[in-house]
Amino acid sequence: MSLKMFYLMLQASLWTIAISTISILLGLVLSTIISGAMLSRNRAVSLAGRAFVSFFRGSPLLVQLLLIYNLLPVMGINVPSVVAAVVGLTLCTAAYQAENLRGGFMSVPKGLLEAADMLGMTQFQQFWRIRAPIALRATLPALANEAILILKASSLVSVVGVVELSRMAQDLSSSTFLPLPLFATAGLLYLIINGCVALGSQKLERSFRWGIKV
Repeated sequence: MSLKMFYLMLQASLWTIAISTISILLGLVLSTIISGAMLSRNRAVSLAGRAFVSFFRGSPLLVQLLLIYNLLPVMGINVPSVVAAVVGLTLCTAAYQAENLRGGFMSVPKGLLEAADMLGMTQFQQFWRIRAPIALRATLPALANEAILILKASSLVSVVGVVELSRMAQDLSSSTFLPLPLFATAGLLYLIINGCVALGSQKLERSFRWGIKV
């Protein structure tokens, strides 16, 4: 495998990292809203949140990507394929993260919330100072695992025309007839990226453990 091909693989890996990172962060924001909806006392809101999670956890990501990619133009929304890929990954990871966060929010001791009420803290203050930190600390390993899964699942965005790491390896192997070194390199790059995510999550988990005392 030539140096030029390796450089193309590195460029494609940057696309994989960018698409996955944006999707994970947007999914975290959306999952916070969805988990709140699932815990809502309003039955309609709770059912809507659960329906969202059930659909995106119960159907294959490949089907979701193809559905979104073909549905947006029908709705009159013409976007680049990379945007459709980010939307698909975001909705998928949001469903899984929402379920994780829901368990984290339910683990918050009621005594802390009662004490916060007695101190006159608003619901917004309770969320950011008590509920969110405790929920994140409780679910951080699961959220990190979901981030790794999304990084690996991002290889599926090639079906909507995005040239990420796996697609680049496939394109190069079809033109050079060197599938073994190319896919071995792709696997190594995935391993390095996911290893960095795992190490980062461990450091973040330690900082939460030291910085938040309940």
